[in-house]
Parts: sequence; structure tokens; C-alpha cells
Amino acid sequence: MKNYVNIALQVIPKSKTREAYDLVDEAIELISRSGLKYQVCPFETVIEGPYNEIMELIEKVQTACFVKGADELLVYIKIQNRKDSKVTIEEKMKKYSE
Repeated sequence: MKNYVNIALQVIPKSKTREAYDLVDEAIELISRSGLKYQVCPFETVIEGPYNEIMELIEKVQTACFVKGADELLVYIKIQNRKDSKVTIEEKMKKYSE
């Protein structure tokens, strides 16, 4: 799938050796280095871009969390997709920034 989408990603790590927020920070750092547009929110991070690229990034985020010390992850994903046009963060947030 090549559609340009918004995907909300929430990763809740569990670890016996690392603080959950430290692992979330690692995930957000990986997202920031991806080059994709994103917005960190209190409960999730919204990522904008090609569907396939974001899904590959989500896999990398999970792998990185495990490498950094997570024993278990709860991963919640919400996808907004359109048949014939892009979905953008600005479009959805415009009325709140005026």
C-alpha cells in the first residue's frame, strides 16, 4: 500500500530493568530520526507519510525497545487512510491553531 496516511502509535513498554518513559524516549528518538513528519502527544505519537514507510518504522521502534531492555510491549495503532488523497496532520489540527 502506498497511500499517504496518518498513523497514531502508542507503545507501552514493560521492563524489569528500565523505566518505561526511558524506553518511550528511545522510541520517539527513532521516530524523529526517520525523516517522517510526526507530532508527539500525551498518549501517542502521530506519524504522517507513506503507509509502508510508517509500518516499517513501527517494526523498528518495537525492535529498538526490545534491544534497549523492554521485556514486553503493548502497541496500539490507529490509521487514517483515504482512497484518493493524502491525510495530513495540519488538515486535522488547523482549526485548533487559529
